[in-house]
Amino acid sequence: MPLLQIDRQLARDSYYAATAPQGPAFAPLQGTVQADVAIVGGGLAGLSAALELSARGFSVALLEAGEIGGGASGRNGGQALAGLACEHGEIEHQLGLETARRIWAMSLEAVDLIRQRCKDYAIDCDWQDGFLSVATSARKAAILQTWQQRMTEVYGYEQRWIPKNELPGWIASPRYQAGVHDPASGHLHPLKYCRALAHLLSDATRRPGTAPVQLFEHSPALALEQGTAAQTGIILRSSQGQLRAQYLLLAGNVYLPELAPQIAPQLAHRIMPVGTYIGCSQAIEAERLNALIPSRSAVCDTNFVLDYFRPTADRRLLYGGRVSYSTRTPPDLKASMAARMHATFPQLADVGMEYAWGGFVDISMNRAPDFGRLGTAQNIYYLQGFSGHGLALTGLAGKLVAEAMAGDASRFDCFARLRHRPFPGGTLMRMPALVLGMAYYRLKDLL
Repeated sequence: MPLLQIDRQLARDSYYAATAPQGPAFAPLQGTVQADVAIVGGGLAGLSAALELSARGFSVALLEAGEIGGGASGRNGGQALAGLACEHGEIEHQLGLETARRIWAMSLEAVDLIRQRCKDYAIDCDWQDGFLSVATSARKAAILQTWQQRMTEVYGYEQRWIPKNELPGWIASPRYQAGVHDPASGHLHPLKYCRALAHLLSDATRRPGTAPVQLFEHSPALALEQGTAAQTGIILRSSQGQLRAQYLLLAGNVYLPELAPQIAPQLAHRIMPVGTYIGCSQAIEAERLNALIPSRSAVCDTNFVLDYFRPTADRRLLYGGRVSYSTRTPPDLKASMAARMHATFPQLADVGMEYAWGGFVDISMNRAPDFGRLGTAQNIYYLQGFSGHGLALTGLAGKLVAEAMAGDASRFDCFARLRHRPFPGGTLMRMPALVLGMAYYRLKDLL
């Protein structure tokens, strides 16, 4: 079954879609439209880039194949965290400590950017401060403490170490041996945030002094024509129209290779689609829910195949933890997600899942984000490989693209210098190879 068809089926029982105010609807692209910058993808990376580019005087036209926020940006676990999906040691190894420190600081900026936008534009997306990283064994607790101490000593980033005897004051679960509390990270309702950004972009009166932004839904980018070195413009074609621009940003992530495989085929082998799955519980009494996680922080364990969860503003527990590296959806998602929640919180044995959904994220081979430029004139930018850690970073990525198009690519190039390898196995064998590799890591987690 095609990836997009599976993805649409997974979206049908989303808690986010059931609880977010309806966003504005945008017509498909028709005829010929001109803009300074064309953007493919109406998720957080594309929306953020449009906002930042407009503030810098660039007119923008954005094409979304489905609905704004309909992909991973509006269906994820809602955890807006500092750092990257990969170990920061990967960044140090490739780029050196000075650049690694700079990238870490930018990841903190990414979280602050969400807070600032919510404040500046009165965005209500259920923001809540705080994140707990927890270890499921004594060995993993020791590794977590070593990491926490190094982040303090080398990066100047203060977090609170929580030994096992203090952990019950932070999380009422028998699974965990120790934890770290990060006050700078947090969590939110991602679809509310996506739709709020789209509404902001569509209402120029809320952005005085900025260039126009046009948003088009149900407008997949199907073909790309690039200009020459002397005539650097691009033409992007959809089913009913075309878009002419000087610059192009590809922010379609995992959907781009399937919807438009001819637009940037050289990018497809650098990412893989991974299915992720989430459940959201029935409503829980406020006192009972607060007793589970008194700080109301988001929580994630340190396993390679990890569980993550958080309380919602309407007194539920949102719980994620299943993944599929074969694109096959696990059977009976509600029951399986409820079983994981009950294993973590046995005291919720009488609470079931009201919603269960999923979707696909794009992972890179080393789990580091993959940003760069394409084309003879290097006027085609791309953002991909957020590897399940993109809720905050996508917003910053859009800002970095806007800075680069405006003439200062220094911060964008910190990420663009990261080296990425293709997944092994070619078109036919790379997915089975990845499934086998992930089975190994699941076994390590169990042991």
